[in-house]
Amino acid sequence: MSNLTIVTEFLLMGFSSNQEVQILHAMLFLLIYMMALMGNLLIFTLISLNGHLHTPMYFFLKNLSFLDFCLISITVPKSIANSLSHSCSISYLGCVLQLFLVILFAGSEISLLTVMPYDRYIAICLPLHYETIMTKGSCVRMAVASWFSGGVVGAMYSATTFSLPFCGPKEIHQFFCDVPSLLRISCSEKHIAVYVSIAIGLGLGIFCCISIIISYGHIFTTVLKIPATKGQSKAFSTSLPHLIVFMVFIITGAMAYFKPPLDSDSVLDLLLSMFYTVVPPTLNPVIYSLRNKDMKAALRKFITWKYS
Repeated sequence: MSNLTIVTEFLLMGFSSNQEVQILHAMLFLLIYMMALMGNLLIFTLISLNGHLHTPMYFFLKNLSFLDFCLISITVPKSIANSLSHSCSISYLGCVLQLFLVILFAGSEISLLTVMPYDRYIAICLPLHYETIMTKGSCVRMAVASWFSGGVVGAMYSATTFSLPFCGPKEIHQFFCDVPSLLRISCSEKHIAVYVSIAIGLGLGIFCCISIIISYGHIFTTVLKIPATKGQSKAFSTSLPHLIVFMVFIITGAMAYFKPPLDSDSVLDLLLSMFYTVVPPTLNPVIYSLRNKDMKAALRKFITWKYS
């Protein structure tokens, strides 16, 4: 152990060694980040200011927008800065913090995307009991539980990963610090603690999947019994986006963590990581607000008030 070199920083892999491609990547990521930033902050602001949107459904959507804003802000700005400065370094403590926050926000989002179908299940299948079940206190407790679960998983992942020694190459084959890439450069072959943490995270993901399947099973069964086509269309329009977002999020995240490791750099690794850290925060504002009449009305009211 005395021959081990103490690692004080890591090197994040760029998308290309070509300077022109790096600048193009930085501009593309900047555009994506600005879209996600404006979209999520707009949803957060509209829901906060409009009293008609102070309902459980929009309370959870407000939390989701904040989580999306935080998740994309942990990885993308650092990647942009590295591309423009031609520096790929990140400090050891910075890498620890980045990994913890990515898992915290991603895990919290998975839990929140599980709570949101439950809210729709109560609204559609048990409408007479909705106000009794989905009280302000119960919504706050669900949101806190989502954040807490993400924090616990994030603490486990970061603690077990960085308990491993790093003495070899410092280049992380990813544009941010994540567990699979860090395991590849660890000089320890004993990853039992990390695998236990991942197994706990997997168990949480499976629980969320089962919960969502049960909620949507009841929702779709009830919706198909609605005689009016308009009623079916409205119910599906609020339910299907939740399902699509969750499936993209959970499948790409699972593939990134459980696919066999490769000895060489893989574009697939970068694409998978983008799909669960960059794409959902960018598309969620579009999915949840583009065809939402309440959000459109709130936006028109906000613009009218702003320029009146």
